[in-house]
Amino acid sequence: MTPTCASMDIIPNEACTIQKLEPEWYNPYVARVDMLRLDMLHPVISGNKWFKLKYNMAHAQEQGYSSILTFGGAYSNHLIAAAAGAKAYGITATAIVRGLHAKDELTPTLQACRDYGMELHFVSREDYNKKEDVAWLDELSVRYDHPFIIPEGGANKWGRAGVGDIASQIPANYTHICVSIGSGTTMAGLRNALNSDKIVLGYAPMKGGTYLADEVAAVVDADKNSHMQVFDNWHFGGFGKWNEDLLHFMNDFHSQHAIPLDVVYTAKMMYGIEEQILSGYFPPDAAILCIHTGGLQGNATVKGKLIY
Repeated sequence: MTPTCASMDIIPNEACTIQKLEPEWYNPYVARVDMLRLDMLHPVISGNKWFKLKYNMAHAQEQGYSSILTFGGAYSNHLIAAAAGAKAYGITATAIVRGLHAKDELTPTLQACRDYGMELHFVSREDYNKKEDVAWLDELSVRYDHPFIIPEGGANKWGRAGVGDIASQIPANYTHICVSIGSGTTMAGLRNALNSDKIVLGYAPMKGGTYLADEVAAVVDADKNSHMQVFDNWHFGGFGKWNEDLLHFMNDFHSQHAIPLDVVYTAKMMYGIEEQILSGYFPPDAAILCIHTGGLQGNATVKGKLIY
C-alpha cells in the first residue's frame, strides 16, 4: 500500500494556510502581498520538501527499494526532510554531502540527519559535481546496495509533480508567485502547473544563482517557458551566510506579521521582495503570493539572535 501523508504525521489533506501580510508592509506600492505557509505542514518535513519527496518515496516503495540515496550540503533542508521521511517509511537513507570531511563538526542540520539514522558520506566539491554523471551514480549504486537515487533537491519528474500539488492550492487572483530557489525544482514545478499568465519569480540564496534560470528553463514545458525570472541580489555573502542586517529584518518581520522566516532561504527572499516593492519593481496592481518553503531548523545556526 502506498503511504499517505498521515503515515508521516503530516496533515492528511495537505491543506495549506494563506496568511495576509499587514498592509503597512506594502502600501501604497502594490495591491496585496500574502504568504502561503507551507512551513506549517510539519515540524521537520516542512514546506516544499514534503511535496518534492512524496512521489519519490512512494515510487521507491512501489518499486521495492529498501533504501534511498540523495545529495546535499551542510545546510540542506532536503537532506533533513529525506532523512525523516526515510525513517517514517522504514527504509534506510544515505546522503552524499559536499565540501566537508568526516572529522569536521556537523552543522545542526547534518546532526539532525544523523539522528534520524541517515548515513552521511562526505565528498569533495569536485566529486560532488559528478552527481549527474552516470558512471559515478552507478558506482554509488553498487557501493550502497542499489538504493533508489533521488537527485539533489528532489530535482526529477516525481519532485516536480509533487510541486504541482502546491500550485493546485494557489487561487487564480494572484499575479506574481514568489519562491526561494535552491535546485530549481519548486520553481519549475510551479511554472509547469500554473497558468502561463502568472509571473513566477525565483530568489536564489547563493552567489551567482542566476544560472538556475537555465536549469529551470530546461525542464519547463515549452508553452510555459515565459513570465519567469531568477534573482541572486540578496545572497548576503553566499549560501548559508547572513549578517546582522538580515537578522534584524527577520525579527522585524516576525514582530509585524507573526511569521518566522528561515535564515537560509525565505528570509533572503522576503528581504529582496521588500526592496523590490519599495523600488517600484512591481506594478501598482500586483497581487503577490510569497511561498514560505519551510526549513526553519536552519535557524539553529543563529540561535539566540532571533526573537522566536
